[in-house]
Amino acid sequence: MVVTEKLPNETNREYALRVIKQNIIDINIRPGSMVGEQELAQELNLSRTPVHEAFLELSKTRMVEILPQRGCRVSLIDPAMIEEARFMRQTLETAIVELACERATEEDLNQLEANIKLQEFYLTESNPAEMLKLDNEFHFILYKICNMTQCYYMVNSMSIHFDRMRNLSLFSVRDLKIVGDHRRLLEALRLRDPEQCKAVVIKHLSRVQYDEMEIRERYPEFFVQ
Repeated sequence: MVVTEKLPNETNREYALRVIKQNIIDINIRPGSMVGEQELAQELNLSRTPVHEAFLELSKTRMVEILPQRGCRVSLIDPAMIEEARFMRQTLETAIVELACERATEEDLNQLEANIKLQEFYLTESNPAEMLKLDNEFHFILYKICNMTQCYYMVNSMSIHFDRMRNLSLFSVRDLKIVGDHRRLLEALRLRDPEQCKAVVIKHLSRVQYDEMEIRERYPEFFVQ
Protein backbone atom coordinates (compact mmCIF):
# COMPACT_ATOMS: atom_id res chain seq x y z
CA MET A 1 0.00 0.00 0.00
CA VAL A 2 1.21 3.52 -0.82
CA VAL A 3 0.93 5.73 2.27
CA THR A 4 0.86 9.49 1.62
CA GLU A 5 1.23 12.23 4.20
CA LYS A 6 -1.73 13.47 6.18
CA LEU A 7 -3.12 16.75 4.87
CA PRO A 8 -3.46 19.86 7.06
CA ASN A 9 -6.74 19.87 9.04
CA GLU A 10 -7.52 16.32 7.86
CA THR A 11 -9.09 14.15 10.57
CA ASN A 12 -7.79 10.64 11.18
CA ARG A 13 -11.00 9.20 9.68
CA GLU A 14 -10.70 11.37 6.55
CA TYR A 15 -7.04 10.45 6.20
CA ALA A 16 -7.71 6.72 6.50
CA LEU A 17 -10.61 6.94 4.05
CA ARG A 18 -8.63 8.89 1.46
CA VAL A 19 -5.53 6.69 1.54
CA ILE A 20 -7.36 3.35 1.57
CA LYS A 21 -9.76 4.43 -1.16
CA GLN A 22 -6.96 5.66 -3.42
CA ASN A 23 -4.99 2.45 -2.96
CA ILE A 24 -8.03 0.40 -3.92
CA ILE A 25 -8.59 2.52 -7.04
CA ASP A 26 -4.89 2.30 -7.96
CA ILE A 27 -5.02 -1.52 -7.51
CA ASN A 28 -2.27 -1.31 -4.89
CA ILE A 29 -4.78 -3.27 -2.82
CA ARG A 30 -5.90 -6.02 -5.18
CA PRO A 31 -9.57 -6.78 -5.89
CA GLY A 32 -10.75 -9.74 -3.82
CA SER A 33 -7.99 -9.45 -1.22
CA MET A 34 -8.63 -9.53 2.51
CA VAL A 35 -7.51 -6.49 4.52
CA GLY A 36 -7.33 -6.15 8.28
CA GLU A 37 -8.10 -3.10 10.36
CA GLN A 38 -5.12 -3.60 12.67
CA GLU A 39 -2.68 -4.10 9.80
CA LEU A 40 -3.79 -0.95 7.97
CA ALA A 41 -3.95 1.04 11.21
CA GLN A 42 -0.28 0.20 11.83
CA GLU A 43 0.70 1.19 8.29
CA LEU A 44 -1.13 4.50 8.66
CA ASN A 45 0.12 5.02 12.22
CA LEU A 46 -3.47 5.32 13.46
CA SER A 47 -5.71 3.56 15.96
CA ARG A 48 -8.18 1.00 14.65
CA THR A 49 -11.22 3.28 15.09
CA PRO A 50 -10.65 5.63 12.09
CA VAL A 51 -9.77 2.65 9.88
CA HIS A 52 -12.95 0.86 10.98
CA GLU A 53 -14.97 4.01 10.20
CA ALA A 54 -13.29 4.24 6.79
CA PHE A 55 -14.25 0.63 6.01
CA LEU A 56 -17.87 1.36 6.96
CA GLU A 57 -17.90 4.33 4.58
CA LEU A 58 -16.27 2.34 1.78
CA SER A 59 -18.83 -0.44 2.18
CA LYS A 60 -21.59 2.05 1.31
CA THR A 61 -20.13 2.46 -2.18
CA ARG A 62 -19.49 -1.29 -2.51
CA MET A 63 -15.71 -0.88 -2.54
CA VAL A 64 -15.34 -3.34 0.31
CA GLU A 65 -17.38 -6.10 1.94
CA ILE A 66 -17.34 -6.30 5.73
CA LEU A 67 -17.34 -9.95 6.80
CA PRO A 68 -18.30 -10.51 10.47
CA GLN A 69 -15.59 -12.29 12.47
CA ARG A 70 -13.34 -12.41 9.40
CA GLY A 71 -12.37 -8.87 8.45
CA CYS A 72 -12.86 -6.91 5.27
CA ARG A 73 -12.57 -7.96 1.64
CA VAL A 74 -11.95 -5.59 -1.25
CA SER A 75 -14.79 -5.98 -3.72
CA LEU A 76 -14.16 -7.54 -7.10
CA ILE A 77 -14.63 -5.21 -10.07
CA ASP A 78 -18.25 -5.44 -11.17
CA PRO A 79 -18.83 -5.03 -14.95
CA ALA A 80 -22.45 -4.04 -14.29
CA MET A 81 -21.27 -1.13 -12.14
CA ILE A 82 -18.69 -0.15 -14.76
CA GLU A 83 -21.49 0.13 -17.32
CA GLU A 84 -23.72 2.06 -14.93
CA ALA A 85 -20.94 4.57 -14.25
CA ARG A 86 -20.15 4.88 -17.96
CA PHE A 87 -23.83 5.54 -18.73
CA MET A 88 -24.06 8.14 -15.97
CA ARG A 89 -20.89 9.91 -17.09
CA GLN A 90 -21.94 9.91 -20.74
CA THR A 91 -25.36 11.32 -19.88
CA LEU A 92 -23.90 14.10 -17.73
CA GLU A 93 -20.79 14.91 -19.72
CA THR A 94 -22.51 15.27 -23.07
CA ALA A 95 -24.63 17.96 -21.36
CA ILE A 96 -21.53 19.43 -19.70
CA VAL A 97 -19.58 19.89 -22.94
CA GLU A 98 -22.62 21.37 -24.67
CA LEU A 99 -22.85 23.96 -21.89
CA ALA A 100 -19.08 24.48 -21.92
CA CYS A 101 -19.33 25.52 -25.59
CA GLU A 102 -21.34 28.52 -24.40
CA ARG A 103 -19.45 29.32 -21.20
CA ALA A 104 -15.77 28.53 -21.77
CA THR A 105 -13.52 31.58 -21.69
CA GLU A 106 -10.15 31.85 -23.40
CA GLU A 107 -8.55 31.31 -19.99
CA ASP A 108 -10.54 28.09 -19.55
CA LEU A 109 -9.46 26.83 -22.96
CA ASN A 110 -5.83 27.66 -22.16
CA GLN A 111 -6.13 25.68 -18.92
CA LEU A 112 -7.38 22.66 -20.89
CA GLU A 113 -4.54 23.14 -23.38
CA ALA A 114 -1.95 23.15 -20.59
CA ASN A 115 -3.44 19.96 -19.16
CA ILE A 116 -3.29 18.21 -22.55
CA LYS A 117 0.33 19.22 -23.07
CA LEU A 118 1.18 17.60 -19.75
CA GLN A 119 -0.73 14.48 -20.83
CA GLU A 120 1.28 14.36 -24.05
CA PHE A 121 4.52 14.65 -22.05
CA TYR A 122 3.64 11.87 -19.59
CA LEU A 123 2.43 9.68 -22.44
CA THR A 124 5.95 9.68 -23.88
CA GLU A 125 7.34 9.10 -20.37
CA SER A 126 5.09 6.03 -19.89
CA ASN A 127 3.71 7.28 -16.57
CA PRO A 128 0.20 5.79 -16.26
CA ALA A 129 -0.41 7.05 -12.71
CA GLU A 130 0.22 10.66 -13.72
CA MET A 131 -1.86 10.14 -16.86
CA LEU A 132 -4.86 9.04 -14.79
CA LYS A 133 -4.47 12.05 -12.51
CA LEU A 134 -4.34 14.43 -15.48
CA ASP A 135 -7.30 12.70 -17.13
CA ASN A 136 -9.36 13.32 -13.97
CA GLU A 137 -8.20 16.94 -13.83
CA PHE A 138 -9.19 17.49 -17.47
CA HIS A 139 -12.75 16.34 -16.81
CA PHE A 140 -12.91 18.35 -13.58
CA ILE A 141 -12.01 21.51 -15.52
CA LEU A 142 -14.98 20.90 -17.83
CA TYR A 143 -17.36 20.66 -14.87
CA LYS A 144 -15.77 23.75 -13.29
CA ILE A 145 -16.29 25.76 -16.48
CA CYS A 146 -20.02 25.04 -16.14
CA ASN A 147 -20.07 25.71 -12.38
CA MET A 148 -21.10 22.08 -11.85
CA THR A 149 -18.36 20.81 -9.55
CA GLN A 150 -20.82 19.14 -7.16
CA CYS A 151 -21.98 17.01 -10.10
CA TYR A 152 -18.35 16.02 -10.67
CA TYR A 153 -17.93 14.92 -7.06
CA MET A 154 -21.18 12.93 -7.25
CA VAL A 155 -20.07 11.17 -10.43
CA ASN A 156 -16.62 10.55 -8.98
CA SER A 157 -18.03 8.93 -5.84
CA MET A 158 -20.08 6.51 -7.96
CA SER A 159 -17.30 5.61 -10.39
CA ILE A 160 -15.07 3.43 -8.22
CA HIS A 161 -15.41 0.26 -10.32
CA PHE A 162 -15.14 2.34 -13.51
CA ASP A 163 -11.97 4.02 -12.21
CA ARG A 164 -10.31 0.72 -11.31
CA MET A 165 -11.02 -0.42 -14.86
CA ARG A 166 -9.53 2.82 -16.23
CA ASN A 167 -6.47 2.32 -14.07
CA LEU A 168 -5.90 -1.20 -15.34
CA SER A 169 -6.37 -0.09 -18.94
CA LEU A 170 -3.75 2.64 -18.59
CA PHE A 171 -1.25 0.10 -17.30
CA SER A 172 -2.15 -2.68 -19.72
CA VAL A 173 -3.65 -1.45 -23.00
CA ARG A 174 -1.01 -0.07 -25.31
CA ASP A 175 -3.24 1.70 -27.80
CA LEU A 176 -3.82 4.80 -25.69
CA LYS A 177 -6.17 7.19 -27.48
CA ILE A 178 -7.27 9.18 -24.45
CA VAL A 179 -5.01 12.15 -25.19
CA GLY A 180 -6.20 12.31 -28.80
CA ASP A 181 -9.81 12.37 -27.60
CA HIS A 182 -9.04 15.25 -25.26
CA ARG A 183 -7.26 17.14 -28.04
CA ARG A 184 -10.26 16.72 -30.38
CA LEU A 185 -12.64 17.81 -27.65
CA LEU A 186 -10.65 20.98 -27.04
CA GLU A 187 -10.64 21.75 -30.77
CA ALA A 188 -14.44 21.33 -30.87
CA LEU A 189 -14.79 23.61 -27.84
CA ARG A 190 -12.70 26.27 -29.57
CA LEU A 191 -15.06 26.04 -32.57
CA ARG A 192 -18.10 26.22 -30.25
CA ASP A 193 -19.41 23.05 -31.89
CA PRO A 194 -21.63 21.25 -29.33
CA GLU A 195 -22.53 18.33 -31.61
CA GLN A 196 -18.89 17.52 -32.28
CA CYS A 197 -18.11 17.87 -28.56
CA LYS A 198 -20.83 15.39 -27.66
CA ALA A 199 -19.66 12.94 -30.35
CA VAL A 200 -16.11 13.02 -28.95
CA VAL A 201 -17.35 12.41 -25.39
CA ILE A 202 -19.46 9.43 -26.46
CA LYS A 203 -16.54 7.87 -28.33
CA HIS A 204 -14.16 8.67 -25.47
CA LEU A 205 -16.28 6.96 -22.82
CA SER A 206 -17.08 3.98 -25.04
CA ARG A 207 -13.39 3.02 -25.14
CA VAL A 208 -13.69 1.42 -21.71
CA GLN A 209 -15.98 -1.23 -23.23
CA TYR A 210 -13.23 -2.35 -25.60
CA ASP A 211 -10.52 -2.13 -22.93
CA GLU A 212 -12.64 -4.20 -20.56
CA MET A 213 -12.60 -7.28 -22.80
CA GLU A 214 -8.81 -7.29 -22.94
CA ILE A 215 -8.36 -6.52 -19.25
CA ARG A 216 -10.79 -9.25 -18.16
CA GLU A 217 -8.80 -11.77 -20.19
CA ARG A 218 -5.58 -10.69 -18.48
CA TYR A 219 -6.98 -10.43 -14.95
CA PRO A 220 -10.03 -12.69 -14.67
CA GLU A 221 -9.49 -13.03 -10.91
CA PHE A 222 -10.15 -9.28 -10.45
CA PHE A 223 -13.70 -9.37 -11.84
CA VAL A 224 -17.14 -10.55 -10.80
CA GLN A 225 -17.89 -13.48 -13.10
